[in-house]
Amino acid sequence: MKIKLLDKYIFKKFMTTFVFVVALLVVVIVVIDFTEKNEKFIKNEVPTDLIVYYYMSFIPWIANLIAPITVFIATVLVTVGMAGKTEIVAILAGGISFRRMLLPFLVGAILIALTTFYVNGWMIPNSNKYRIAFEVEYLKKPFYFNERDIHFKIGPEEYLYLQRYNNRSEVGYKVTLEQVVGTQMRQKLTAKKMTWDDSLEHWEFRDWELRVIGEFEEEYSKGKQMDTVLAITPEDFDNKYQLNETMNLNELNEHIAMLKDRGADDVEVYEIEKYIRYMLPFTAIILTMMGVSVSAEKSTRGGAGFKIALGFLIAFVFIILFILVKAIAEAGSMNPIVAIWIPNMIGAVVTLILYRLVPK
Repeated sequence: MKIKLLDKYIFKKFMTTFVFVVALLVVVIVVIDFTEKNEKFIKNEVPTDLIVYYYMSFIPWIANLIAPITVFIATVLVTVGMAGKTEIVAILAGGISFRRMLLPFLVGAILIALTTFYVNGWMIPNSNKYRIAFEVEYLKKPFYFNERDIHFKIGPEEYLYLQRYNNRSEVGYKVTLEQVVGTQMRQKLTAKKMTWDDSLEHWEFRDWELRVIGEFEEEYSKGKQMDTVLAITPEDFDNKYQLNETMNLNELNEHIAMLKDRGADDVEVYEIEKYIRYMLPFTAIILTMMGVSVSAEKSTRGGAGFKIALGFLIAFVFIILFILVKAIAEAGSMNPIVAIWIPNMIGAVVTLILYRLVPK
């Protein structure tokens, strides 16, 4: 009975502190964010109701984003408070092991981890669709597709090349469409430009030439206009700003498979987003155990403030490490899944060391 009461006490204290820390940080972040963006809101004459809707989408996104760090801060605050009141000493003196005392913290961390996994996997991407569309419309500069020498794999045997594309007029220039079977080219279509027909939802090739290559002969034809259906649309040339954050896990998997079929260069961005969503729940659990281990011993020098400052320092180092390995993975310098899990692996080792050093 005493153990159950203790579990409820620690669990309730941990969860309420977590909610309080999240709410406090979200309020601070929203105020700072609004202050920075208010000038653009005024300049672009953004209606008040749209701004309200924007922050209704922004708040759950930022709350979920900071959840692993806030769970660590909440753990430190709760544990430091218990250690300062000698509650941990009393618990251990009462015959309850330190490992057993960790259970309510672990249960709370798992609950937070599962919640953030579901929210980040399916709910947040839906609200991000509005948030990111709002930012593109009112906060970002007009988007112009400026890539050159663009290659697409649009089918098992079809390859499309464009020298450049104008996303405003939806026109591609100096186009080549090739059909390659094995190592043999079977067809090659070249055109001065390709334009998108909104009404019919297909592409039109202008001033085209077609070569059909057989085993012993080649057929040649040309014309002024040809209608065709391709496995790409103008959306493939749209602004990709934070597109990965607007997709739930199912959509991410489908998009990654499509990009791999096309041989796209930016597939790592979407793979990294997918791996992060699986990684963050474990981060919350690791940081909870780390927080208890680093704060459980009653301070004889420096007081509770030292432990809290140490906790914030560790959280800051973790964020910097995460940003660093993410940038390395996006640059293609390291396997994405390995890079994204490096902070958790280091965190797990540090947690184990801290756990062994805690007086029990």
